[in-house]
Amino acid sequence: MYRALTHGIEVCVEPFFLPEQSAPEENRYVWAYQVTIANRSGQAVKLLSRYWRITDGLGRTQEVRGEGVVGEQPELNPGDSYQYTSGCPLTTSSGIMVGRYTMRTAQGATLEVDIPAFSLDLPGEKVSLN
Repeated sequence: MYRALTHGIEVCVEPFFLPEQSAPEENRYVWAYQVTIANRSGQAVKLLSRYWRITDGLGRTQEVRGEGVVGEQPELNPGDSYQYTSGCPLTTSSGIMVGRYTMRTAQGATLEVDIPAFSLDLPGEKVSLN
């Protein structure tokens, strides 16, 4: 599990490989990742948008931006948590994802919250740093 704590917002990510959706002979590798966002601050926040930088095993990078997560913009009061699962296809057998959420406090302040960098590694394959 990978963790980051920014402005009292904790983001934990657990990636896992999806062999049933992958086709290595066609250079298609698919991972899912489960994210838990916990509000450990003393103020309510709303998740407005996400940004991801995805780097494959050959160093090729793509960026993804969008509103909310999985079609939602959750609001988290102090002590609340929110969990979702999403996925990422690659054409290589490994990669790295990192990103951030943009959130707004109940007082109207905008916060950039880190999503920790995490690796996408094929089970049983030697891990190499990109």
